[in-house]
Amino acid sequence: MEIERKFAVVKIPNNLERYEREEIEQGYLCIKPTVRIRKSNNEYTLNYKWKQEGMEEKVAIQNIEYTMPLTKENYQILLNKIENNLIKKDRYKIPINDGLIVELDVFHGNLEGLVFAEVEFPSLEIAENFNKPEWLGKDLCFDKRFDNTLLSKVEKYSYEYDPNK
Repeated sequence: MEIERKFAVVKIPNNLERYEREEIEQGYLCIKPTVRIRKSNNEYTLNYKWKQEGMEEKVAIQNIEYTMPLTKENYQILLNKIENNLIKKDRYKIPINDGLIVELDVFHGNLEGLVFAEVEFPSLEIAENFNKPEWLGKDLCFDKRFDNTLLSKVEKYSYEYDPNK
């Protein structure tokens, strides 16, 4: 079970180079259920996720999720079959309190200028009681404009938002 919250970024933390960084590209073979391929640095995966029937989402995004390894060759074959656009982003893993990690996504290509952060939680209770760092703004969990499957359909990023509101 994946339990995550997504946030606008008020200010990108200084010295990003000191944090672990992944160069990610991902594409979607199917939107519902979500079937995604991803290249993260030199690792290739196929990911399948869906919402469990009857699951009520009030505070966090919850998905059942399976991830399987792919070879580079299989990734290349599936890359030719994705729907919409390939998403490209750098992900910085920033440790915060209670052993949690903020995954700061800085997008490139057709989504250049988009930045947001995600935090995965071990339980709904921890997600509900999360005290976010001051550099994280508005909760974007249920704002569909920031759903990666829908972002793959965007030709050129142009959303305007105030990360504090």
